[in-house]
Amino acid sequence: MRRLLRTAPLATAAALLLAACGTTEPAADDAKESTGAITLTDASGAKVELDGPAKKVVGTEWNVVEHLISLGVDPVGVADVKGYKTWDSAVPLENEPKDIGTRGEPSMDTIASLEPDLIVATTDLQPGAVKQLRKVAPVLEVKSADASDPVGRMLENLDLIAEATGTTERATTLKKDFDTKLAEGRKALADAGLDGAEIAFADGYVSSNQVSIRPYTSGSLIGGVNERLGLRNAWKQKGDEAYGLAATDVEGLTGLGKVQFVHIGNDGDANSDPFGKELAGNSVWKSLPFVKSGDVHRLSDGIWMFGGTGSMERYVDALVASLTK
Repeated sequence: MRRLLRTAPLATAAALLLAACGTTEPAADDAKESTGAITLTDASGAKVELDGPAKKVVGTEWNVVEHLISLGVDPVGVADVKGYKTWDSAVPLENEPKDIGTRGEPSMDTIASLEPDLIVATTDLQPGAVKQLRKVAPVLEVKSADASDPVGRMLENLDLIAEATGTTERATTLKKDFDTKLAEGRKALADAGLDGAEIAFADGYVSSNQVSIRPYTSGSLIGGVNERLGLRNAWKQKGDEAYGLAATDVEGLTGLGKVQFVHIGNDGDANSDPFGKELAGNSVWKSLPFVKSGDVHRLSDGIWMFGGTGSMERYVDALVASLTK
């Protein structure tokens, strides 16, 4: 269960090669900053009809919760509140939402008791659960991730949630701020002579005394941001079709060569930093070129690797500071 706090949503934690389905295509007559009725088409192709911008909103995944908070909408219900606070301090909760259960199995009774205007879920949630949720309130499904355009998918999800909550002007501001942050980060890296530098971002975990490493390929959200910063992804593995994630072990790092190796962990999860703990005395790890050269960077806690613009801006700041110090 500790691993679930830090993985992509549960469908990917169970099988990295499981691809999310559906597309997120807002209807042509979607409302802007309207107070009237709103009709949307979500990632499942379902029509979502609202009497007006949703105010009492429940989020079943951390990425949609981050989008809501960034848009100025404090969700009344959040899946795994403790986990969110641990892994996504870049965009903290502004209120004390009701914990609706786990991200994979939200409590229908708890959600119903909140009488929400809208439930925002992702395509990682099992169809049976979504069907049950639709009996409680309108459900807006967003596509969890898309390795063919990870950054674009994040921004489209933001836009769709903004339309449902009447916050499209705020979404426009968030996107502009994000573009500015990318431009600033790219310039800072170029000024430091790092334009085109190879980067290998990963996380890892320990289970039954075995270290597993998860490469973030160019199809991951982190990978997409890195490329927009002018960096080149050093991973040769092919990631899954949704999250752009792969799997390897310490021996799988030997083909990386001289790269900037960047990883993330969390002090709240004892198994989340094998690079700084379990591998510290490993002979293969110590022989790697980037380890010998000191080009191993652990970024600060609280950056949700599958989050929204807030987490990605925090990531840019942390990455640039680490690579240019």
